[in-house]
Amino acid sequence: MARNLRASFLAFFLLMVLVSSFFRSSQAAGIAIYWGQNGGEGTLAATCATGYYQYVNLAFLITFGAGQTPVLNLAGHCDPPSGTCKSLSNDINACQSRGIKVLLSLGGGVGNYRLTSAEDAKQVANYLWNNFLGGQSNSRPLGNAILDGIDFDIEAGSGLYWDDLARALAAFSSQRKVYLSAAPQCPFPDAHLNTAISTGLFDYVWIQFYNNPPCQYTNNANNLIASWNQWTSVKCNKLFLGLPAAPEAAPSGGYIPPDVLISQVLPYIKSSPKYAGIMLWNKYYDRGYSSAIKDIKFGNDKNPEINLPGHCNPATNGCKIISDGIRYCQKRGIKVMLSLGGGIGNYSLASKEMPKTCQFTCGTMSWVDGPFQDL
Repeated sequence: MARNLRASFLAFFLLMVLVSSFFRSSQAAGIAIYWGQNGGEGTLAATCATGYYQYVNLAFLITFGAGQTPVLNLAGHCDPPSGTCKSLSNDINACQSRGIKVLLSLGGGVGNYRLTSAEDAKQVANYLWNNFLGGQSNSRPLGNAILDGIDFDIEAGSGLYWDDLARALAAFSSQRKVYLSAAPQCPFPDAHLNTAISTGLFDYVWIQFYNNPPCQYTNNANNLIASWNQWTSVKCNKLFLGLPAAPEAAPSGGYIPPDVLISQVLPYIKSSPKYAGIMLWNKYYDRGYSSAIKDIKFGNDKNPEINLPGHCNPATNGCKIISDGIRYCQKRGIKVMLSLGGGIGNYSLASKEMPKTCQFTCGTMSWVDGPFQDL
């Protein structure tokens, strides 16, 4: 009798817990944005407060290398020589407090930057470490805030020594993690960053599928998909689909309307285990694009969330303790089901392929670990 009461109580407990569960798309994860090239795009703090972005690239350090005095250009936001950019320190800290990684982007489409030797690359790395990362300097342009890493948006000059810069920056990770990202053009391999990306040191690669007609979206996704397939071979596990946030953001094309992105492009791109999200150029032009795509960027519920308030924390694998309880019920003929949705969840299906994902009840997936262990 006691066993029956225990089984009934446990079944009731699990039913109440699971009925209250729901999936939510992570609203801040998976979208990278470039900020800094238009004074009308709003503040950095306001950008991060939208909840749309997980990564913000401060654009750009436009002059460096070859013994030149580095020049930071943040358009109409502040003036580095006068020290007014130090006020961004609070904004950077505010972004990071939300779990958003803030990186400094090197290069850009215009600028005077180049590396002349491996030693030159090392000197640039030292400058970046001391002035923007975890080092120390009396002339930190952005104040005392410590950026999370460095973004390579190299679109000019040769491809020489960028790999040396990546190695020199990565070496500082023994003191404090330095995240590295790259923004190559979509023609594969990239003329400037191929050797650097081949080091395998980059945490994120956001490929620019715009202003490049041979590999961008042009009324169909064939060229883009063919290029994406090539890029999945690089030594980086987190690839981002780089897109313009509006037609005027890319004069040579590549803009994809959100509904087309969802229905025609992502159903294929998201099938890659390396797909990590979307990069947008840039914040000034993002007048609703990120809002329109934020709930589908992972596709196929690749990064679902389960909510069991007060019982366990899935993020720390704490819900695996429920595994034994579920088996206990099932051995007694009690069916245990997971409830999807709920009254306050953030969930949707963007294609016919999405329901095929099966994380909790049938089989395994290479990039996820079921929250209830191996049930």
